[in-house]
Amino acid sequence: MSSREFDLTTEGIRLYESNHTAGDMIKEHHHEVHQILYALEGEGEVVLNGKSFPFKQDRVAVIVPYSAHSISSDSKLTVLVLAFDQSILGSSVNEDLLNPYFPDTRLVELNPLDGSNVRQLLRKMLYEQSHGNSINYVAMKIFLSELLLKFTRSQAQPEAFDANVLRAERLRTYIDTHYFEIISSSDLSTKLGMSTRHINNIFKDRYQVTPIQYLTEVRIDLAKKLLTKTDKDIASICFEVGFESLSTFYRTFKNSTEVSPNKYRTAYKVELP
Repeated sequence: MSSREFDLTTEGIRLYESNHTAGDMIKEHHHEVHQILYALEGEGEVVLNGKSFPFKQDRVAVIVPYSAHSISSDSKLTVLVLAFDQSILGSSVNEDLLNPYFPDTRLVELNPLDGSNVRQLLRKMLYEQSHGNSINYVAMKIFLSELLLKFTRSQAQPEAFDANVLRAERLRTYIDTHYFEIISSSDLSTKLGMSTRHINNIFKDRYQVTPIQYLTEVRIDLAKKLLTKTDKDIASICFEVGFESLSTFYRTFKNSTEVSPNKYRTAYKVELP
């Protein structure tokens, strides 16, 4: 087994494209640094510590230093390779995220929502790397931490036997953690790669409301807490929970509670210590 070295630049991180034609084989080897392999397009096979796994879009190999691995391609296969030295990450990221959740090499299979977010993070990293200034590499390190967090949470998701139930549960989890940035049902549809109608149907079968109705519930519930338990300005609360304008926030809040945010705060305000 051979060892392959990386030129990580002085910043300790590098993202690049690795292209393979049908039948290509990269023999078993290892590196002295961490690697993240993301299958961008095509299909193949990745061997990690002697075990073979199908390798295609939305599958990620997180490879620790000195871990044996190889790749073969069944068709044209494009892989994004992110190599990094662990020392560039902060101690909390290493101690609380990288070391405990990725102590060894493993394959991570992403759901469509997580896959969409991972691709967006990788695009951001390519953009920052193309500029190459010190501040751009700071951004790359931040995005790397986000990637590791995304992989960790993806592994922790509950299993479900019915595919539509699993999609609905993942979508609910996504809304719970991204309520502040979701714009429309078409936004969710694009991330899942399914029609808006289909997404509405599977979510409503599971939770009796559409995803956008549930999103509104999440935002309004949080707004109620912020109105009664903090002294934050209503404009600030509107912004924090994800509304684009005060008028939309006021209208939606009143439709949900039958009173304005101001009246709700007056009626239910909790006295702060």
